[in-house]
Amino acid sequence: MKSAEPDFLENVLNHLSRDEPAAIARLTDWLRIKSISTDPAYRDDCRRAAQWAADQLRAAGLRAELRETGDVGPDGRGSGHPVVMAYSDPGEGYIGPHVLFYGHYDVQPADPLDLWESPPFEPVIRDARPGEEGGKRIVARGAVDDKGQVAMFIEALHAWKAAGEPFGGIKFTVLLEGEEESGSANLERFIKENAAEFEDCAFCLISDTGMLGRTEPAITYGVRGLVYTEVTLHAADQDLHSGLWGGRAPNPNNELAKVLSRLWDENGRVTIPGFYDDVLPLTDREREMWRKLPFDAAEALKRIGLPPEADVGEAGFTALEREWARPTADVNGIWGGYTGPGAKTVIPAKASAKVSFRLVANQDPAKIRDAFFAWCRANTPPGCRWELHDHSGGHPATVPTDSAYLAAASRAVEKAAGRKPWLIRSGGSIPVAGMLAAELDLDTVFMGFGLDDDRVHSPNEKFELDCFRMGARSHAILIDELRRMRAAV
Repeated sequence: MKSAEPDFLENVLNHLSRDEPAAIARLTDWLRIKSISTDPAYRDDCRRAAQWAADQLRAAGLRAELRETGDVGPDGRGSGHPVVMAYSDPGEGYIGPHVLFYGHYDVQPADPLDLWESPPFEPVIRDARPGEEGGKRIVARGAVDDKGQVAMFIEALHAWKAAGEPFGGIKFTVLLEGEEESGSANLERFIKENAAEFEDCAFCLISDTGMLGRTEPAITYGVRGLVYTEVTLHAADQDLHSGLWGGRAPNPNNELAKVLSRLWDENGRVTIPGFYDDVLPLTDREREMWRKLPFDAAEALKRIGLPPEADVGEAGFTALEREWARPTADVNGIWGGYTGPGAKTVIPAKASAKVSFRLVANQDPAKIRDAFFAWCRANTPPGCRWELHDHSGGHPATVPTDSAYLAAASRAVEKAAGRKPWLIRSGGSIPVAGMLAAELDLDTVFMGFGLDDDRVHSPNEKFELDCFRMGARSHAILIDELRRMRAAV
């Protein structure tokens, strides 16, 4: 294997610069494919997008193939969208780290179409307009989530191959799924059935997150988990006349509201017994790091139309601490009875709510779900009964801040961006990271380059070319950093 001397890396980075127009053209071709995973009408498009990715990985020097998911039918195709698997072959005598790269090629539906400035699957490259921040960007569905960010990694592989050292001699396993935007219904089964392919991976690298700002790169080292439930409180076996039965029989609307209001105490803490038992406490180092971040809680609230006094939540924690490192409970929807125009004096037979919980390390989704359902049963109003449904869940995932792989990613971004990245967590959830932690005990480093105003999942989704460029360079340099680690791992 060639050494990782600076001039060799310089050749890689120079190729990235020279080849950027072709790289943008490749990404544009991928973005044209309507890989909307949730809509069966786009099933063939999803397979085309998967094949495009496999072809590009193969051109970059990896072995690549499409693997079926779900139940395989007579035509040889699975009931789910295919997974793209690719492998580098660094040869005999390889010494880690073995890196698993995860991404997804599917995208969200483009609706509402009338709010797009240009057709969502006809990518447009344009400059920022008056009143817009940033610079030249590519506008299309999937531009940043996640095709553009996966393409950064693929372009880094192209550059290493062009420089004469395919994939930098690093052992990669690449997994690109086609159902992330529709619940990853088949991913857990796929990982369990193929666990042997991942068991010697040192860590997972995901590029599906963002920076703190255009000049503020960041690496995410933790995401929250999720429990999503639906609860229905039943009373009478029919809707009732409120004049005849009001005050005589339980009203599920009233009773459900009263029960759910008891989910929190006066300090904003969740009251479910055992809810906080497994929470990994914040360290003093983390709190100190986060205090230095360029973040203004009042300004963030102002951007969504709220005053400073709206900074509410669990007592004793800052806004960032509550978002990144504390578990929460939220009622996401509630309904029952008559909601149409005019009046209808009815006591409904039932009332329902969607209730979700964001979890932090080391909470277990199944344990929290069971504790919530037990809490509901213990708080059953007289004369009522519950119907309890578990919609979905996912484990949290947090990598230790002293991880050697986190440090390597940080060095790579610093060299690419010219400044040290912030280490942050995310209040959101990336289910695959929790799944890998739970099933394979595998840590995940999130090295993403999106921006808050990229309009993810919304009309006019974009990815700024400066961010794409920084991401491709960071991934190329990370390969060099991993080469330097080989002797020490």
